[in-house]
Amino acid sequence: MANHSEQYLAFWRERHLCTLTTLRPDGSPHVVPVGVTYDAEAGLARVITNGTSAKVRHVRAAGAEGARVAVCQVDGRRWATLEGRARVSTEPERVAEAVRRYAERYERTPGPNPARVVIEIEVERALGNG
Repeated sequence: MANHSEQYLAFWRERHLCTLTTLRPDGSPHVVPVGVTYDAEAGLARVITNGTSAKVRHVRAAGAEGARVAVCQVDGRRWATLEGRARVSTEPERVAEAVRRYAERYERTPGPNPARVVIEIEVERALGNG
């Protein structure tokens, strides 16, 4: 990934509701509101969710190569989109790291959820004017 401006990275640290777009088996987009964290150093965006959700099913259906997805946020004229390959992880340490980052960005710790997983997106493209 190319270097991002500090302004762009700061926008990804602010508290904003985001959307995640996955593709259904028929190729149509499935867009849902989510909380997203972005670790620019690792090139990873993370979404915590229930393991039985439609978004998780869509990502898993893509197989080992990962699903093409996009996460987006907007605030007035500022916007930012991250595109890449998503995979689902159930590894406790990866889920815990995603929860920690979520709590930091959204200033609240999610309650316990034994079915929680993390969708990790290997960011390939970053767009926007955030």
